[in-house]
Amino acid sequence: MVNALARIDPKLRTALLGVVIVAAMTGVAFASVPLYRLFCQVTGFGGTTQRADTAPGATDRQVTVSFDSNVSPRLPWQFRPEVPSDRIAIGARDMAFFVATNAGKTAMTGTATFNVTPEQAGKYFTKIQCFCFTQQTLQPGETVRMPVIYYVDPKILDDPDTRDVQKITLSYTFYPADQAKPAG
Repeated sequence: MVNALARIDPKLRTALLGVVIVAAMTGVAFASVPLYRLFCQVTGFGGTTQRADTAPGATDRQVTVSFDSNVSPRLPWQFRPEVPSDRIAIGARDMAFFVATNAGKTAMTGTATFNVTPEQAGKYFTKIQCFCFTQQTLQPGETVRMPVIYYVDPKILDDPDTRDVQKITLSYTFYPADQAKPAG
Protein backbone atom coordinates (compact mmCIF):
# COMPACT_ATOMS: atom_id res chain seq x y z
CA MET A 1 0.00 0.00 0.00
CA VAL A 2 2.82 2.40 0.88
CA ASN A 3 4.46 1.71 -2.50
CA ALA A 4 1.19 2.40 -4.29
CA LEU A 5 0.86 5.77 -2.50
CA ALA A 6 4.46 6.64 -3.37
CA ARG A 7 3.70 6.16 -7.09
CA ILE A 8 0.77 8.63 -7.01
CA ASP A 9 1.47 12.11 -8.32
CA PRO A 10 2.33 14.41 -5.36
CA LYS A 11 -0.40 16.90 -6.31
CA LEU A 12 -3.03 14.15 -6.43
CA ARG A 13 -1.74 12.71 -3.12
CA THR A 14 -2.06 16.17 -1.51
CA ALA A 15 -5.58 16.57 -2.91
CA LEU A 16 -6.60 13.12 -1.59
CA LEU A 17 -5.13 13.94 1.81
CA GLY A 18 -7.13 17.20 1.82
CA VAL A 19 -10.35 15.33 0.98
CA VAL A 20 -9.69 12.83 3.79
CA ILE A 21 -9.03 15.65 6.27
CA VAL A 22 -12.20 17.52 5.22
CA ALA A 23 -14.26 14.32 5.53
CA ALA A 24 -12.80 13.60 8.97
CA MET A 25 -13.47 17.16 10.17
CA THR A 26 -17.05 16.97 8.88
CA GLY A 27 -17.56 13.72 10.78
CA VAL A 28 -16.17 15.28 13.96
CA ALA A 29 -18.43 18.32 13.51
CA PHE A 30 -21.55 16.15 13.21
CA ALA A 31 -20.52 14.00 16.17
CA SER A 32 -19.58 16.93 18.41
CA VAL A 33 -23.10 17.86 19.59
CA PRO A 34 -24.14 14.32 20.60
CA LEU A 35 -20.73 13.69 22.15
CA TYR A 36 -20.88 16.97 24.08
CA ARG A 37 -24.43 16.18 25.25
CA LEU A 38 -23.28 12.71 26.41
CA PHE A 39 -20.29 14.24 28.19
CA CYS A 40 -22.56 16.75 29.97
CA GLN A 41 -25.04 14.04 31.00
CA VAL A 42 -22.33 11.79 32.41
CA THR A 43 -20.41 14.50 34.26
CA GLY A 44 -23.15 17.03 35.04
CA PHE A 45 -20.97 19.62 33.26
CA GLY A 46 -22.63 22.99 32.86
CA GLY A 47 -25.38 22.04 35.29
CA THR A 48 -26.76 19.30 33.08
CA THR A 49 -29.27 17.18 34.97
CA GLN A 50 -29.72 13.41 34.97
CA ARG A 51 -32.76 11.24 34.14
CA ALA A 52 -34.22 8.29 36.04
CA ASP A 53 -37.44 6.31 36.50
CA THR A 54 -37.69 6.36 40.30
CA ALA A 55 -36.23 8.16 43.30
CA PRO A 56 -34.02 6.26 45.76
CA GLY A 57 -35.84 7.42 48.90
CA ALA A 58 -35.56 10.26 51.37
CA THR A 59 -32.62 10.93 53.63
CA ASP A 60 -32.69 13.07 56.76
CA ARG A 61 -30.90 15.95 54.98
CA GLN A 62 -32.75 18.70 53.15
CA VAL A 63 -31.92 21.16 50.39
CA THR A 64 -33.76 24.17 48.99
CA VAL A 65 -34.58 24.00 45.28
CA SER A 66 -35.30 27.37 43.65
CA PHE A 67 -36.99 27.67 40.27
CA ASP A 68 -36.10 30.15 37.56
CA SER A 69 -37.90 30.74 34.26
CA ASN A 70 -36.99 32.65 31.11
CA VAL A 71 -38.50 33.05 27.64
CA SER A 72 -36.82 33.94 24.36
CA PRO A 73 -37.96 37.34 23.04
CA ARG A 74 -39.07 35.51 19.88
CA LEU A 75 -41.64 33.45 21.78
CA PRO A 76 -44.72 35.43 22.92
CA TRP A 77 -45.20 33.38 26.07
CA GLN A 78 -45.41 34.15 29.75
CA PHE A 79 -43.69 31.44 31.77
CA ARG A 80 -43.18 31.15 35.53
CA PRO A 81 -42.90 28.65 38.37
CA GLU A 82 -46.00 28.31 40.56
CA VAL A 83 -43.81 28.61 43.65
CA PRO A 84 -40.36 30.22 43.67
CA SER A 85 -38.70 27.51 45.78
CA ASP A 86 -39.27 24.31 47.74
CA ARG A 87 -37.45 22.67 50.65
CA ILE A 88 -37.10 18.94 49.95
CA ALA A 89 -35.54 15.87 51.52
CA ILE A 90 -32.51 14.71 49.55
CA GLY A 91 -33.39 11.46 47.77
CA ALA A 92 -37.16 12.05 47.95
CA ARG A 93 -39.29 12.39 44.83
CA ASP A 94 -40.80 15.86 44.51
CA MET A 95 -42.90 17.75 41.97
CA ALA A 96 -42.97 21.38 40.87
CA PHE A 97 -45.29 23.09 38.41
CA PHE A 98 -44.55 25.79 35.89
CA VAL A 99 -47.27 27.84 34.19
CA ALA A 100 -47.03 28.93 30.55
CA THR A 101 -49.42 31.19 28.65
CA ASN A 102 -49.31 31.89 24.92
CA ALA A 103 -49.88 35.66 24.70
CA GLY A 104 -49.56 35.55 20.90
CA LYS A 105 -52.26 35.46 18.22
CA THR A 106 -51.22 32.14 16.70
CA ALA A 107 -50.43 28.66 18.00
CA MET A 108 -46.77 28.44 18.98
CA THR A 109 -44.56 25.47 19.73
CA GLY A 110 -41.76 25.93 22.24
CA THR A 111 -39.04 23.79 23.68
CA ALA A 112 -37.33 24.31 27.02
CA THR A 113 -33.65 24.06 27.78
CA PHE A 114 -32.53 23.74 31.37
CA ASN A 115 -29.60 23.81 33.71
CA VAL A 116 -28.82 23.62 37.40
CA THR A 117 -26.64 25.85 39.54
CA PRO A 118 -24.30 25.38 41.21
CA GLU A 119 -22.99 23.49 38.19
CA GLN A 120 -21.35 20.74 40.26
CA ALA A 121 -24.80 19.83 41.62
CA GLY A 122 -26.10 19.07 38.10
CA LYS A 123 -24.97 15.46 38.14
CA TYR A 124 -26.99 14.89 41.31
CA PHE A 125 -30.19 16.62 40.18
CA THR A 126 -32.32 13.95 38.53
CA LYS A 127 -35.56 14.34 36.59
CA ILE A 128 -38.12 11.56 36.41
CA GLN A 129 -40.62 13.45 34.27
CA CYS A 130 -40.36 16.89 32.70
CA PHE A 131 -42.14 19.12 30.20
CA CYS A 132 -38.66 19.86 28.87
CA PHE A 133 -38.37 16.34 27.42
CA THR A 134 -40.86 17.21 24.64
CA GLN A 135 -41.98 20.24 22.66
CA GLN A 136 -45.00 22.14 23.97
CA THR A 137 -47.65 23.65 21.67
CA LEU A 138 -49.96 26.32 23.07
CA GLN A 139 -52.94 27.80 21.26
CA PRO A 140 -53.49 31.61 21.34
CA GLY A 141 -54.41 32.62 24.89
CA GLU A 142 -53.98 29.08 26.22
CA THR A 143 -52.50 28.57 29.69
CA VAL A 144 -51.08 25.23 30.83
CA ARG A 145 -49.57 23.85 34.02
CA MET A 146 -46.47 21.81 33.31
CA PRO A 147 -44.98 19.45 35.91
CA VAL A 148 -41.43 18.44 36.58
CA ILE A 149 -40.87 15.43 38.84
CA TYR A 150 -37.38 15.27 40.27
CA TYR A 151 -35.11 14.34 43.16
CA VAL A 152 -31.64 15.20 44.39
CA ASP A 153 -29.47 12.09 44.48
CA PRO A 154 -28.17 11.24 47.99
CA LYS A 155 -24.69 10.81 46.44
CA ILE A 156 -24.49 14.61 46.58
CA LEU A 157 -23.71 14.15 50.29
CA ASP A 158 -20.63 12.01 49.53
CA ASP A 159 -19.02 14.44 47.08
CA PRO A 160 -16.65 16.89 48.81
CA ASP A 161 -17.53 19.53 46.19
CA THR A 162 -21.28 19.33 46.84
CA ARG A 163 -21.95 17.93 50.32
CA ASP A 164 -22.37 21.44 51.75
CA VAL A 165 -24.72 22.70 49.02
CA GLN A 166 -27.77 24.24 50.69
CA LYS A 167 -29.54 25.65 47.62
CA ILE A 168 -29.92 24.39 44.06
CA THR A 169 -31.50 26.47 41.30
CA LEU A 170 -33.31 24.76 38.44
CA SER A 171 -33.55 27.15 35.50
CA TYR A 172 -35.56 26.81 32.29
CA THR A 173 -35.57 28.89 29.12
CA PHE A 174 -38.26 28.44 26.48
CA TYR A 175 -37.39 29.02 22.82
CA PRO A 176 -39.48 28.71 19.65
CA ALA A 177 -39.13 25.04 18.67
CA ASP A 178 -37.43 25.94 15.39
CA GLN A 179 -34.77 27.97 17.27
CA ALA A 180 -34.01 25.68 20.21
CA LYS A 181 -30.60 25.86 21.78
CA PRO A 182 -28.93 22.53 22.61
CA ALA A 183 -29.25 21.42 26.22
CA GLY A 184 -26.11 21.17 28.20
